[in-house]
Amino acid sequence: MAAQSSSTQQLLRYSVKLIFAEEELSAGLKLNSPSQTALQLEVQLGDEDADVTVTDADGVCVFKCLVNRDTEYCRVGKQSLLITVGYNSALIQFKSQSEYSTFSDALKKCHYRNKEGSVFSQRTDEASALQYFQFYGYLSQQQNMMQDFVRTATYHRAILQNDVDFVDKVVLDVGCGSGILSFFAVQAGARKVYAVEASTVAKHAELLVRSNNLSDKIVVLSGKIEEISLPENVDVVISEPMGYMLFNERMLETYLHSKKWLKTRGMMFPTFSDIHLAPFSDEQLYMEHFSRANFWYQECFYGVNLSSLRTAAVDEYFRQPIVDTFDTRILMAQTVKYTVNFLEAAEEDLHRVEIPFVFQMTHSGLIHGLAFWFDVAFVGSLVTVWLSTAPTEPLTHWYQVRCLLQTPLFVKEGESLSGKVLLVANKRQSYDIHIVAMVDETGIKSSNILDLKNPVFR
Repeated sequence: MAAQSSSTQQLLRYSVKLIFAEEELSAGLKLNSPSQTALQLEVQLGDEDADVTVTDADGVCVFKCLVNRDTEYCRVGKQSLLITVGYNSALIQFKSQSEYSTFSDALKKCHYRNKEGSVFSQRTDEASALQYFQFYGYLSQQQNMMQDFVRTATYHRAILQNDVDFVDKVVLDVGCGSGILSFFAVQAGARKVYAVEASTVAKHAELLVRSNNLSDKIVVLSGKIEEISLPENVDVVISEPMGYMLFNERMLETYLHSKKWLKTRGMMFPTFSDIHLAPFSDEQLYMEHFSRANFWYQECFYGVNLSSLRTAAVDEYFRQPIVDTFDTRILMAQTVKYTVNFLEAAEEDLHRVEIPFVFQMTHSGLIHGLAFWFDVAFVGSLVTVWLSTAPTEPLTHWYQVRCLLQTPLFVKEGESLSGKVLLVANKRQSYDIHIVAMVDETGIKSSNILDLKNPVFR
């Protein structure tokens, strides 16, 4: 092996053997016979990728690929590496384990240089990202979302009823999942759709594209929108980036990041979102939540006194938002609305979201917390279509979210409740919710801090 370096690139050379692999649906991965003569592997290391070239004794290229953060590769045995590019795989056998190690270390350095520069990686804990993409890689989870009739039918209607915005246009589908929105865009007349997906479900999306004979229209790109490159700018960005209480999972920031590929005066579907909040009274929910901590009140649990942990348990349970639905008769005031315009907002705007509120009480009683839901609007050239998760509308997989106060507030009809909700983004792809509320006429306050990453499903 010989190595040469320059100020920006490094050239590595190795003597290797090469085995090409073929994928057969019935038999899995099938390895062909290895090359009988030694080949030369050259690696040109750049700042964010590595150019890998394998040539024979005559200098003829027999294998070439660009290895970056999105490339799939893994170790095989002690001194071999399997690289997969698209639907082709190649097994590279090194002469020694030490040569394999130097090659692997060089790729890792390149890999992590790119990672450190990723906006997504800077804002996201690695363990959280791994769990997140594993979750959305399951077809069962894709099915759960696709079978949400309100969600899927509304997207279909918003795109097809605004077909003039898609005919002969280039579209970007952010976090495409199964690719269903990309198919809708093609049905509306899109010339080209770039479907970007970071989870392993991307391979299933690619299979759907091929089996529906749309490979000339839909290009599936495996990777994160913050890290991949597109060959051209787009006319329309489509996505389904909403989480529980709108902001959970922080995919809205990814959606906003995608605007770097959007042409001037381009369109976004959805276009803006309204999050609604209102105070509610629900004694049953409050007592149910409180009683969950009674387990820790036991003074003789197999001879152990647990009661010293009851206060900590109560604090923990009240940090959990409740995901469920409810009768609107529990609401004690008209809602307050906060709008996020996706065409105008920047990613940084969602790092800290402050929602002030003043509610005029419509009847007397105890306020046990605040209820949240959201609507999104698809503003097209022909029609504006709304997707609502309100408790008055048909139920969706987003349900509604309620955040309890540890200490309820008593209010009378006609009094006002003022305060604010502060959502602070964290690296677990979620938010810490800070709520402070005060009855203006009495000056009595109550507050709570909740973890949107850890809701309880009721």
